Amino acid sequence: MPELYGRTRSAAEKGKQVLKVFALFAVMFFRPLGAAAQDEGVSAEETVQPHGSYGIKGSVLENEALLSDAESGLSRLYNMEYESADSIFLSIEGRYPDHPIGPFLRALVLWWRILPALESGTEASDEAFYAAMAEVIKRSDRLLDENDQDFDAMFFKGAALGFRGRLLSNRRKWLRAAKDGKKALEYVFDIARADTLNADFQFGTGVYNYFASVIPQKYPIVKPILFFFPDADREAGIRSLKFTAAEGRLIRTEATYFLLQIYLFYEPDFEESVQYSSWLTRRYPDNAFFRLLQGRVYVRWNQWSRAMNAFEWVIDGHEEGRAGYTDALAAAALYFKGRYDVQGNRFEDALVAFRGVEILSAPQRVDSFYRVNALLRLGMIHDIRGARKNALAAYRSVLKLEDRGEAHKKARLFKKEPYQSQ
Repeated sequence: MPELYGRTRSAAEKGKQVLKVFALFAVMFFRPLGAAAQDEGVSAEETVQPHGSYGIKGSVLENEALLSDAESGLSRLYNMEYESADSIFLSIEGRYPDHPIGPFLRALVLWWRILPALESGTEASDEAFYAAMAEVIKRSDRLLDENDQDFDAMFFKGAALGFRGRLLSNRRKWLRAAKDGKKALEYVFDIARADTLNADFQFGTGVYNYFASVIPQKYPIVKPILFFFPDADREAGIRSLKFTAAEGRLIRTEATYFLLQIYLFYEPDFEESVQYSSWLTRRYPDNAFFRLLQGRVYVRWNQWSRAMNAFEWVIDGHEEGRAGYTDALAAAALYFKGRYDVQGNRFEDALVAFRGVEILSAPQRVDSFYRVNALLRLGMIHDIRGARKNALAAYRSVLKLEDRGEAHKKARLFKKEPYQSQ
């Protein structure tokens, strides 16, 4: 997100940046697979809870058969078995035809079709996703009209708003994202207070406590916004997330994913990152999104041979046409493969990899980080090999695209003076 927080040149630009930051800040409490049921199927011994399923009287989440089916469907969904997951969720919707849980779970299938392709810019499933979440909100509002403290209505409406806000944020529709995110946050604390002993319900406050503590330090522009929010506690946030990851029945995977982000990006810790990324890939071996994250863990700590196991898994899955192994994820994996080949002076292999990034990215007309920087590195390889004309063509191509990771600065530099490897 660094491009959102650069120095502004006018009051208007500053105001726009505040809005972007707030949108991202607000919706992060319901990032991928947020406030609803999710985790793989687990054994009966693992799911026994001394206080009942959830302890919320009248909630569908008290229904053991429903929870078991939801877990089964979510296990398939995390492994990118879309049709199988949707079939299970469709049966749940049939049992609860007027309840928000059905359309919400089915919307998660759409979300996991969208998520692995975010970098591609394709919006083919967006309208169907928005429509499904609108149905969740409509059904929740009907329940709230009858009882403004209806737990299920608050639970699923908050989750639907958060998911919708998250996608709007990804699509850079900042104002709409901020509105949804703010509304979603209003439900976080009520849900947590409903049962303080339930690990799943502590997820939202755990995320809030951590990020509301850390983000203002990293991006001071958000501090005025937090004046209107409760005080936050970083350590309490981590404790809650680890509690959910260890003891939660339905949101273990989401808590694990957040912990991985924390220890990979916010406060880097190799052992913690490996622990959580390994958990995700062991539980969901066919999830290309988690595989790519595992590779990035090893890249961060310069363990390239281990990283390549993850990246090659993604590349091979894409070549085989497996579900969820999208062009966008394959392009990212090829980008890292190209970097690895350069380190080994395998320049022909690196050229093939970086050209592969462009082949997969160009049709979508999205200037992703991987596309822009793959082109930059193509030019650098041409310079190393003395093909100056080809290098200049690559640098000119970079400058025609959006800037990513200071690629423009480097391209201009190498246009003036050929790149020389050290």
